[in-house]
Amino acid sequence: MNLLVKNNDPAVGVIIVNYNSGNKLLLCVESLLSVESELHIVIVDNASTDQSLAKLNSTISNDSRVQLIQNQENLGFAVACNMGARLARGDYLLYLNPDCKIHKEAISKLLNCLANDSKIGMAGGHLLNSDGSEQIGGRRAVPTPWRSLVRVFHLSFLSNRYPRLFSDFNLHLQPLPNHPIEVEAISGACMMVSRTAYEDVGGLDEGYFLHCEDLDWCMSFRKKGWKVKFVPAAKISHFQGACSRSRRVFVEWYKHKGMMRFYQKHFRHQYPGIIMWFVVLGVWIRFGLLACYFSVRRFLISGKQMG
Repeated sequence: MNLLVKNNDPAVGVIIVNYNSGNKLLLCVESLLSVESELHIVIVDNASTDQSLAKLNSTISNDSRVQLIQNQENLGFAVACNMGARLARGDYLLYLNPDCKIHKEAISKLLNCLANDSKIGMAGGHLLNSDGSEQIGGRRAVPTPWRSLVRVFHLSFLSNRYPRLFSDFNLHLQPLPNHPIEVEAISGACMMVSRTAYEDVGGLDEGYFLHCEDLDWCMSFRKKGWKVKFVPAAKISHFQGACSRSRRVFVEWYKHKGMMRFYQKHFRHQYPGIIMWFVVLGVWIRFGLLACYFSVRRFLISGKQMG
């Protein structure tokens, strides 16, 4: 497979949105620069206040393959992704979280999957935890309101008897396939899309600030007739949470707000009103409980440090 495209442009434009990712950003970029594919790496920084950019610049400041955009404020993940996509060159776009380390053959595996079928618009890799196990979210069904209620109320134990009604929307506990398979959704931590599909579907919905924009995009691709594939041979180590551990309530607020936008956008007219009310209630009760938990935990940790 020829990885170079016309006009000597790289085959793949990589978009990385950075926000206080520390040492992980440099690790991510170094892993990209070690692969054989021709890349154009666009890093969009959302006004980071840590040393992640300084560490990056001190190592690769003269590398023409890397382009850095620095925003003066945090514009959100979706907005930054779309900024990067407008600048990235290549017939394929790879959206990669800064806390990911991509394995050497992952990009070529994703490229091959997309190139083998013109109806495939998006491909995602096999996300790994630090211990090598498969991470939650790399392959999944769409978390419809019903599936979310099943998960919140821990009803998946009924899936053995009623698999179509009570199965978990996360598929990581299923046997790992030995070839690319079609799924309803993949993770925004690693998403490769063809330029043709991107121009047909458009960029990410900028109404999301953080979280759920990847699910929304998968839905949009499938509604337009594009296939979404999970590629098990494309391995990516994902050091999850590198950018959000210090702002848990902030992250959970936008996560739950994104969930509400996702449900209202795609399922408002498909479910009875009472079901949607239960979903809304469940979402905000869940946020309230998590906010209390993280706030109390932070207070206790601060108290111990002062003591």
